[in-house]
Amino acid sequence: MDENGSRLKWAYQDHWRRFGAGGPVMPWTSVSELDRFIKQIAAIGFTGIQTFDWNLYAMREMFGSTTGFEKFLQERGIEQVVDLFHARSYDQTGSPHLRDTHDTLFEECRVIMELAEGLNVQNLIVMPAALYPDVAPVSDDQIKAAAELWSRVGEMTLQYGVKIGAHHEFFCGIRNADEVEKFYEWSDPRYVHFFMDTAQHVIAGLDPVQLYNRWHERVSGFHFKDTHNVDVNDDYRKRPDSELMAPTTPRWFHEMGTAAGLVDFPALVRAMREHGYSGWVGVEHDKANFGGNYAESTAISAWYARNVLEPIYEGRA
Repeated sequence: MDENGSRLKWAYQDHWRRFGAGGPVMPWTSVSELDRFIKQIAAIGFTGIQTFDWNLYAMREMFGSTTGFEKFLQERGIEQVVDLFHARSYDQTGSPHLRDTHDTLFEECRVIMELAEGLNVQNLIVMPAALYPDVAPVSDDQIKAAAELWSRVGEMTLQYGVKIGAHHEFFCGIRNADEVEKFYEWSDPRYVHFFMDTAQHVIAGLDPVQLYNRWHERVSGFHFKDTHNVDVNDDYRKRPDSELMAPTTPRWFHEMGTAAGLVDFPALVRAMREHGYSGWVGVEHDKANFGGNYAESTAISAWYARNVLEPIYEGRA
């Protein structure tokens, strides 16, 4: 969506499912499914994708190499894989607040970097702490342990040209204003960056615009998605997945541009312009199939990005 010269480029975070006769079908099940998926997001103007690091294995299996997959993308109008999401389930074998597991987590991220060679990945996105119930009560020492881990990992990934981007889910052990402040104060700014997910912060009771103004020099990427709810009932404590188990709402996440949306995207984009941010912005709407569908949500978000946010960013609105 940058063909008109905008300094913002839009990437789609891969949560896509289409619904067939037998139920949901994932793009990564076959080359033909990937072909359908990539052509659809390219057709509405996305030029990058963000995906999960476990798909690195599928890339090699389907296309022979990561460069083979990148060629497949470029032939369909997608420039590159912009970011990889490291969706590790933290447990006693590996958790940022447990220092004796740091070597394991470090090595896992090193393997991802080796597998990703050939892709021009900008961020390895990580949840900086385990589920809140697994960390609670959150202590300063636990936050310091997480800061130590990701500073160490970020130094390593930067040797591959990739930044560590900390992504704070609303159910993460580093979620509120005090915890987020301490994490970035105690982590090395050279190696630990802030990957901002707009809806997750709003659900946790934080203002993404204020967060961006506070930490803009550390922000390395975004997930733009909306929400209609703030968690006021401690849903972040629900196991095993607060996004699915919370009884207060059937759908936490929505595409940009809905009337009940709580994220002030225009104000955020103005702040991005004022602070000189340019480059990739991810658009995300995971679990869109709860009361919606991915194709519709993706198209609506693309329209909003092009017709509402780009004019604001470029000073035309």
